[in-house]
Amino acid sequence: MQALIDVILPVFLVIGAGYATVWRGLLGEDTIDGLMAFTQNFAIPILLFRAIWTLDPGGDFDWAILFSFYTGSAAGFAVGLLGARYLFGRDWEDSVAIGFCCLFANSLMMGLALTERAYGPDSLQANYIIIAMHSPFCYGIGITAMEIVRARGRPARELPGTVARAMFRNALVIGILLGLAANLTGLALPVPVTDAIDMIVRTALPAALFGMGGVLYRYRPQGDGRIIAFICVVTLIMHPTITWTLGTLTSLSRDAFRSAVITAAMAPGINSYVFANMYGRARRVAASSVLVATALSVLTAWFWLSILP
Repeated sequence: MQALIDVILPVFLVIGAGYATVWRGLLGEDTIDGLMAFTQNFAIPILLFRAIWTLDPGGDFDWAILFSFYTGSAAGFAVGLLGARYLFGRDWEDSVAIGFCCLFANSLMMGLALTERAYGPDSLQANYIIIAMHSPFCYGIGITAMEIVRARGRPARELPGTVARAMFRNALVIGILLGLAANLTGLALPVPVTDAIDMIVRTALPAALFGMGGVLYRYRPQGDGRIIAFICVVTLIMHPTITWTLGTLTSLSRDAFRSAVITAAMAPGINSYVFANMYGRARRVAASSVLVATALSVLTAWFWLSILP
């Protein structure tokens, strides 16, 4: 439990600092919006570029890792989308954003950190494989679904072009694609350039968390308790249960099984809010779900860690 607190408490302290700064009027909402734009459009895409550029999947790649994890992700999106629409009566655009909260687990900031603390740095191969696919998979589903529901009344032939334009304008997807291209071509950059990239990478997550705190002050949960609880159940219980079941059926190796289940058990990542903010839908639900589910994951992550082999 102490290890979990050591990982999660610093995250909450940074979020809390952002919240308190806006609450006390030390920073305005425009400043927080600018900070979120920096992290969303520059810092986090550069972080993803750096991670995938240097990723070495090696010869131990097992498609069952992706099957086990992303089947749970897709199921979470479907349940979140339909639940938001038919259980809670949200419109389709809000429902897609809420489904995205159930889709996008915090694979990088929490999943990677918890796995490393629990099992050591040599156990992270499967984590990196999941992370490399995470944003393209999740944004591919989310953007496609959102553009479909927004295209009502427009000719169906326009949809593929609309989705493609939305995908390739997304800075996170661009960062991943550039990182993949650099990886495949063996790109080498001068040391000053890599040092500059690393400087930006070090700012990405702290700045995003601080900005998230300011966002949470703006979108405090008011009347959304039931749907936030629903998102927590889908992300913290349903997703890891599906991943556990499929990982067992496909005989995943022990390290891959641990990484997949722990990552699946993480709360919605900050990109859940990024997606909601990108479309201006369900932003308060997304922001609050990240906070509440992350708090609850102190207990649920301890449970999953305690029963893993």
